[in-house]
Amino acid sequence: MSAISSALVIGGGIAGPVTAVALRKAGIDARVYEAYPTPAHNIGSELGFAPNGLAALDNIGAGDLVRGVSLPLTHMRMSIGDKMIDMPSSAGEPMHVVARGDLHRVLHDHAIAEGVAVEYSKRLIGVDETVHGVTARFSDGTSACADILIGCDGVKSSVRTIIDPAAPDADYTGMLGFGGYATISTPVPAGTQTFAFGHKAYYLYWPTRDGRVAWGANLPHARHLTLAQARATSNEEWLAILSDTYAADRPGAELIANTAPDDFVAVGGLHIMPPVPHWSRDRLVLVGDAVHAPSNSTGQGASLAVESGIELARCLRDFDDVPTAFATYESLRRPRVEEIAKRGAKTNHAKTFGPVMRRLMPLIMPMMFRSTKVRDTLSAEQSYRIDWAGTAVR
Repeated sequence: MSAISSALVIGGGIAGPVTAVALRKAGIDARVYEAYPTPAHNIGSELGFAPNGLAALDNIGAGDLVRGVSLPLTHMRMSIGDKMIDMPSSAGEPMHVVARGDLHRVLHDHAIAEGVAVEYSKRLIGVDETVHGVTARFSDGTSACADILIGCDGVKSSVRTIIDPAAPDADYTGMLGFGGYATISTPVPAGTQTFAFGHKAYYLYWPTRDGRVAWGANLPHARHLTLAQARATSNEEWLAILSDTYAADRPGAELIANTAPDDFVAVGGLHIMPPVPHWSRDRLVLVGDAVHAPSNSTGQGASLAVESGIELARCLRDFDDVPTAFATYESLRRPRVEEIAKRGAKTNHAKTFGPVMRRLMPLIMPMMFRSTKVRDTLSAEQSYRIDWAGTAVR
């Protein structure tokens, strides 16, 4: 039985509510503190949710909730010029895509239903530690105390900096993210996601249940833009820029041309976390994007975040001292997340290939995807399961 009885969870996005529910399942009272004034139910864009992530959510009773608001994609393919290449697909449960706002809503509502208290407008400004616990101080002048504090506060994590002032920041990938919905004449097979390497930039698309086509674009951009900075430019202006970028691509040009400004969203700069030297310190620990945000190319960001939150709760359940629990958690998670991050970084590099390499890709990619090693790697990533009923072992 854990000697830890209470936890402060900083961040109410994806990892925060999941971690809090898992902690309660482990017998630890957890409260979530979110910097923004309201739940993030109205944010745009869609993200991939892998089979391993859904399996992790099944441990806390949230897997079917996410399945209920997401779309399964049973087939993956890659488009390079006029060549279409089939990609390895999961032999079991398929990849799902889900609107980020819907994902936040169901995870938030599930946490509330499980007894997790969530407080808003609680921006962390400092932490005071003693041998017995931690006190979090917030910008509104309030504070909260518990045995431990868990940073689920994303790529710009305040907790990461508190743990280690020299900790690295997230790296900008050199690309901005955008998404939208369009009705197009080009046929798009049901249940199929296409990863397209256009003449100037990468994009992806898939059919939705309502007959439209959802798409995402990665626009090379020298200057990093925050979400607020990206949205300071009007949707009409961004669509004009994307129209020029994808003018030579099919169906890229049609996707952009048929997207109404109200069906378009700017995401801002895309990030990847380099290896973080210190995942924890004393009674503070990191979970999710705060410590291991892989490239969006992996389709694993959200799934790895929920895995880590649940694995941390299992370690805290099974060890009666904080250092051992945190060390075991890191030993179980670091190798997996850093290996996936390396794969994502390689894929990002492919998105910005020059014209010569782009001409060679139709020859190289089919051989790569026929490789047993590639198929085994993807299978291992997606078949990963957390043994909640078993004891955590380093």
